[in-house]
Amino acid sequence: MSLSQLRAPKGASRERKRVGRGQASGLGKTAGRGGKGQKARTGNMHFEGFEGGQMPLQRRLPKFGFVNVFRRELEELQVARLDEIPAGTVVDLAAAAAAGLARRNGEGLVVLGTGVLKGSYTVRADRVTAGARAAIEKAGGKVELVPKRQTMYEKKRAAELAARPPRPQKPKPEPKAEVAAKPEKAPKGEKPPKAEKQAKAEKPKGEKKPTGEGP
Repeated sequence: MSLSQLRAPKGASRERKRVGRGQASGLGKTAGRGGKGQKARTGNMHFEGFEGGQMPLQRRLPKFGFVNVFRRELEELQVARLDEIPAGTVVDLAAAAAAGLARRNGEGLVVLGTGVLKGSYTVRADRVTAGARAAIEKAGGKVELVPKRQTMYEKKRAAELAARPPRPQKPKPEPKAEVAAKPEKAPKGEKPPKAEKQAKAEKPKGEKKPTGEGP
């Protein structure tokens, strides 16, 4: 038995019945749709979930939640399970997947949890919690964070900024010389202070010729 010998059972496939080909065909004039009405129109009730005009189920159900289309599925690794890997190993997503601690189809690795490690490891992950970092560094290991991947827009923006010539810097304005402050004038309706009156009185006045005296 082979695929070339397979045949559909008798009567499984039939030719499509052609409608609207005259009254003698049995499906002429209205083509089997009857008289007027919603069922006689084209483009009606030919999609899933149609309930005759009633609000369909997929629209009656409440909608909630949000799924970010740019999310990254990171593989979780408990820090206590690092002891299953030989000490001194560089632990990344590939090493964790080889040891059976993560899946290979993950987009990154996140190390979390707390515990006490027996050996030191160099962990390269996308994210490491504070407790996991403390446990790794206490055992003499170190943590290396994988740089975040740039999106297409970020790459394009970085290339545009790199190709753009630097803007000429404007010279800084020189500081202006200080101008001596003018004495403030007394506002209208107020009398000048006594010191100003005394200064005016002390000013010498021109001598006047005596009047009414003989030679």
